[in-house]
Amino acid sequence: MSDLRNSTLVFLVKRTGEDITEICLAMKKRGFGKGRWNGVGGKVEKGETIEQAAAREAKEEISVSIAALTKVAELAFMFPHNPAFDQLVHVYLTDTWDGAPSESEEMDPRWYPVGDIPFGSMWPDDEFWLPIVVAGSKVRGSFTFGEGDVVLAQEVSTVETL
Repeated sequence: MSDLRNSTLVFLVKRTGEDITEICLAMKKRGFGKGRWNGVGGKVEKGETIEQAAAREAKEEISVSIAALTKVAELAFMFPHNPAFDQLVHVYLTDTWDGAPSESEEMDPRWYPVGDIPFGSMWPDDEFWLPIVVAGSKVRGSFTFGEGDVVLAQEVSTVETL
C-alpha cells in the first residue's frame, strides 16, 4: 500500500459520552467525487505531514480549524481503468475543532445522525467500512473500482493500531 499517493479524509463527529451520535458530511460540489457526500480531505502536498494535510483541507473546505485528530482507517483505493486515481487514504475522526462548518466553493457541510448516514449518495465503499469506524473500531481496507465507480473487490478488517 505504500506505493500509492497519500490522501486524507476527516469526519467531524459529535459524541454523547463515548458514542458518536452525529457525523458531518459535506457535499462535493466540483472535481473528483462531485455530487457525493463525504468527509473533507484531499492530497498531501510536498513538505506536509499527513496530519497537516488533513487539517489544511478541513480549513479550506469547511472553514474549521482542527484541534486534534484520531486516525481510524487506512484505505487503499485502486482504479485499474484509471490508475491516476489510485490512492491510500488516511481517515481521521475529530470531535475537537474551532469554527462552525460552513460552505466553500468545493464543499457544503451538513450534520447527520449516525443512524441516517446517506450511503446511497456516497462513495459505494463507505457502507463497508464507515459503520465499523463510527461504532468505535479501527480498520484497514482495500477497494478496487471498475467503470462507473462499481466496487469490484473489497477487503476490510478491524485492527488494533494504525
